[in-house]
Amino acid sequence: MSFPRESGVLLHPTSLPGPHGIGDLGPSARHFVDWLVSAGQRLWQVLPLNPIGPGNSPYASVSAFAGSPLLVALEPLVEAGDLEPIAAEELAQFHGRAVDFGRVIPWRMAKLRAAAARFFARPEDDPRRVAFAAYVAAEADWLDDYALFMALDEHLQAASGEDFLPWSRWPAELARREPEALAAARVEHAEAVAFWGFVQFCFDSQWAQLRAYANERGVALVGDLPIFVAWHGADCWSRPELYRLGHGEAGLEPAVVAGVPPDFFSETGQRWGNPLYDWEAMAADGYRWWIARMRRQLALADRVRIDHFRGFSAYWEIPADCPTAMEGEWVPGPGAALFQAFVDAFGDALPVIAEDLGVITEEVEALRDQFALPGMKILQFAFAGANEAGVEASAGHAFLPHTYGSNCVVYTGTHDNDTVRGWAESAPEAERDFARRYFGCSDAELPWAMTRAALGSVANTAIIPFQDVLGLDGSHRMNVPGQTECWTWRFDWDMVGAEPARFMRDLCAVYGRLVVDTGS
Repeated sequence: MSFPRESGVLLHPTSLPGPHGIGDLGPSARHFVDWLVSAGQRLWQVLPLNPIGPGNSPYASVSAFAGSPLLVALEPLVEAGDLEPIAAEELAQFHGRAVDFGRVIPWRMAKLRAAAARFFARPEDDPRRVAFAAYVAAEADWLDDYALFMALDEHLQAASGEDFLPWSRWPAELARREPEALAAARVEHAEAVAFWGFVQFCFDSQWAQLRAYANERGVALVGDLPIFVAWHGADCWSRPELYRLGHGEAGLEPAVVAGVPPDFFSETGQRWGNPLYDWEAMAADGYRWWIARMRRQLALADRVRIDHFRGFSAYWEIPADCPTAMEGEWVPGPGAALFQAFVDAFGDALPVIAEDLGVITEEVEALRDQFALPGMKILQFAFAGANEAGVEASAGHAFLPHTYGSNCVVYTGTHDNDTVRGWAESAPEAERDFARRYFGCSDAELPWAMTRAALGSVANTAIIPFQDVLGLDGSHRMNVPGQTECWTWRFDWDMVGAEPARFMRDLCAVYGRLVVDTGS
């Protein structure tokens, strides 16, 4: 679908300020919505809300449907009486702005367990217990398997004494999901299953309240749907027939894995390691799993960015025993059949943004355009190669604003890019020279010049990472593809001040993107 002329900011909730070691869905999230309104912004784009995986990444989650326990705010649990007020001395361990996942994860999970214990001590006819029971029933299609997977994973991992025990090495009757074994496990681990359901109940309740708060103030939420899932996760364990498995002693490990060939980010490509889908099996049941996944995403967000869109046209298939992504091949994806299934389920106007970056072919563009999906334009990429081809040859780059059509989304950069200031300090001189000449500015002015160019372009949608709104350097980068232990960046409100909101609002007024303040 074609979106109206508007703009927004990219910021993952984990980057929000707050006293509990990581940004969450608490008071600071509402404060950020208020800031967006003051800055004239219509959109808040987040990264995947799923539980994080290896390297703290939300793109390799144990569930495509669950929300991250780390995003559950603790203040509402205290207010509800499920959690004791948190002493100031407990919070002293969370010094500095960056997320220390090694401290945050065990501490927060302990708080959630304490809250769950109090919650389930309430009478079953307590209004919140009744609401919880209704929630579990309504979300049973994904929640039952997710909660059981998490309970089994936790129990069997602890019993193994190993650093990691994949589900393919669980007792055979559980790995292969024999009905009697699953039924017995649900009884044996009932308390743990209830705990994981409680965490999701809290997440969904808090997210729904935040979304309503934003929508009431004219701000829409843009979610992020990773194309692939983690092999060691509830999705693959619960529906192994939908994946290309077959390796390992039990034949339950991936035979081929996902990634991308050598590109801008890596000379050896990126070997993500996710299992690949058996698209024939998914087509045979009408793409029911994908429709359920999209329905879940549209229940959480007003629009959805689909990550690695080109993988639906063709994806890079890597043999599972290859250590890099260099030995792979392009394999056709489901193409139009999947998106037609989406149209049949949700209507013609799919509120979807196609992340059409990387090795893009005519087939990828045709798939995007067949369903009128806006693609992405990344301003930083517009200047790549200027040192080789020269300015004149680069002037037609598809990411330069003067080449855009209206049905696209322009970004100064994504979560995988350096900040604009960091890019300006490290890019080859020829690229920076081209950028300076294109925008008519100095290196120091590039963050504001790129933001101005994005907002002033004909693209219907412009989204600016919050780091670029604040003009921050590369030390504030969110992620470096191929590296681990990223995703730790956070800001404090004392870093913001009044000028960024004024700057963004003024530009949105000038370029016809200003949000109307409802006064709510």
